[in-house]
Amino acid sequence: MLKRLEIAGFKSFARKTVLDFSSNVTAIVGPNGSGKSNVAESFRFALGEQSMKSMRGKKSEDLIFSGTHSAPRANRAAVTIVFDNTRRTFKLDFDEVAIERAVFRDGTSEYAINGSKVRLRDIHELLANANIGESAHHIISQGEADRILLASPRERREMLEDALGLKAYEFKKQEAERKLEKTQENITQVEALRRELAPHVRFLSKQVEKLERAEELRRELIAASQTYFAVEDAYLAKEQERAAAAKRAAEERFAAVSAELSAIEARVVRDEENEKRVQAVREAEQTLERATSERTALARDIGRIEGSLAAAEARKAAVSEETHVRVAREDLTALHEEVERQVHGAGEESAALRAALVAVHKVVQAFFDRFALPADSAHKAAEDNQVQKLAQERAELVAKEEALAARVEKSRHALARLREEIAAHEETGREERRRVLSLAEAKAHEEAAVVRETARLAELAARRSAGERDKAELLALAGSAAVSYEPISDVAVEEASMQETRRYAIERLKIRLEETGGTGEDIRKEHEDAVAREAFLSHELEDLARSAKGLRELIGSLNEELAKSFVDGLERVNASFGEFFSLMFGGGGARLALEDVTEPSDDEEGEVLPKERSRPGIEIVAHLPKKRVQTLTQLSGGERALTSIALIFAMSQVNPPPFLILDETDAALDEANSRRYGDMIESLAKHSQLIVVTHNRETMSRAGILYGVTMGGDGISKLLSVKFEEAAAVAK
Repeated sequence: MLKRLEIAGFKSFARKTVLDFSSNVTAIVGPNGSGKSNVAESFRFALGEQSMKSMRGKKSEDLIFSGTHSAPRANRAAVTIVFDNTRRTFKLDFDEVAIERAVFRDGTSEYAINGSKVRLRDIHELLANANIGESAHHIISQGEADRILLASPRERREMLEDALGLKAYEFKKQEAERKLEKTQENITQVEALRRELAPHVRFLSKQVEKLERAEELRRELIAASQTYFAVEDAYLAKEQERAAAAKRAAEERFAAVSAELSAIEARVVRDEENEKRVQAVREAEQTLERATSERTALARDIGRIEGSLAAAEARKAAVSEETHVRVAREDLTALHEEVERQVHGAGEESAALRAALVAVHKVVQAFFDRFALPADSAHKAAEDNQVQKLAQERAELVAKEEALAARVEKSRHALARLREEIAAHEETGREERRRVLSLAEAKAHEEAAVVRETARLAELAARRSAGERDKAELLALAGSAAVSYEPISDVAVEEASMQETRRYAIERLKIRLEETGGTGEDIRKEHEDAVAREAFLSHELEDLARSAKGLRELIGSLNEELAKSFVDGLERVNASFGEFFSLMFGGGGARLALEDVTEPSDDEEGEVLPKERSRPGIEIVAHLPKKRVQTLTQLSGGERALTSIALIFAMSQVNPPPFLILDETDAALDEANSRRYGDMIESLAKHSQLIVVTHNRETMSRAGILYGVTMGGDGISKLLSVKFEEAAAVAK
């Protein structure tokens, strides 16, 4: 399976060196210090060894060729192992698998599989599937032949598990444990998030309950708004259409009336003779009015005189009856002076007013004359004279009134005659004048109709603008549903108060909704998000719980599989170990035994705490022929080497690795044991490819290819190779 090894810049191999492994057993020989053990360590390096001590160094820079007096130092050390994968031992779809590792002087490492960079973990998983594990049970370096004997029971168990091919299960188990640990952390985090989220969800739930009441108001507002705006739009559209049509009709009628009126007025001409007749009528009317006014005034004078006459006769009778009336002289004097003053102050402003004042003055004067003097005989004579005077004056006024009556009658006849002439003259144009008046009235009516409909259209436009503002306000308050409604083509005849009632209802709902904080979409969205988050966390927690349960079941099944495989493998190893031990020592026996070991772990504060579970370690029990030993430390170096070799070969026999590297593990063997060692190598080579670093001639004789490592004065390791089959053919 192992095809070749390529080394460049690794330790003493400054130049690229290629080792071909076409034989089952390949021996690497050379003097001490030539660099042959570096070949075994290059395998460790390429397969991911992290311990510098295992590769005889302190830091990664020690693995890079450090240079000599004749060769500069290298900046990079790289080792590539090429495997034959035609049988698909590695789970890669390639016939060859090349694993490469390079280290740089800054300490960084790079890993690649067939030229593609990968992680160290990927290398370990790939090798574990081919029974090449981290414990390096398949690589026994110089001085480490008895490492398995000196190892702790726990390390010994890991080597055995690695040799039995259980590392793949361990990888799966460790991965499952890491996932379980991570899952437990996630569960803890999710539970903490749920605890933090729960109070907020409860608070938001209460807020949403309040919002539900607001939502009911919002639905009522939406329903009322939809009805209101549907009716309003239909009403405005219908009313606007009616007003526009009425305005157009009124404008048309107004234009027609104006045109006809203008045509009639253009035909009307003024008649001078008719104007004279009109002027004569006006003068006759004025004359009749003056005569009537004079007659009226004269009638008042007659009435006054008759009143004075009656008063005088009454005084005369009263005087004769010796009835005396006392009147305060100061009051009478004041009344007399006031009437006289008014008479003189009237002037010529109004003849009728002056005549009335004169009549009043005469009455007052008569009253004054009657009651201002004492009732004696002289007074009685004066009263008689006064009665005669008033009677005479009355007679004159009556005669004058008769003359004025005749004059008024004459004026009336003259006015009637003039009016008949004007009527006769204007009879022909009367119908046309009536038409003009009718048209003027119609024009004014139509003009008023145009103004009225224009004002109505402006009112409708203002109402529509107010409706748009209301829609914008409701859109912000109740959402688009409030202004989304099915338009109606016609609206029933409704009283104006119906729409006003709807509007007032909408306003009240708006106020109540605003008092509740509006629709609360932010709170509702936050509540939905919080509930969704809580549901997500709950679902996530369930998934994590199921995942943790599945991981525990997987770990349990892996533990069972590991335990079963380990017990079976331990039995097989013990059988082979006993056989090889008896063969190497010529008798006796050895076996591997389980021993319970408590594995302590340190907490963060440094206290030692027992682990929840412990795994039994592996102890080696050996019985040498003709010698009784209590512990392995009592064995000699050769005995420890033979025991180690027997155990390594036994583990390799049970589950053969693809290759096995033995670095001078036969150094402590004598000649007889070397032959036994050689026989065991030939037997083991049937199952695994062997690379043996040795000084032993017996071991060399069992190899198919012999590589000699030399080092010249430049300090660089070089290779010489011999294939025994070809050499034998040449020798023949």
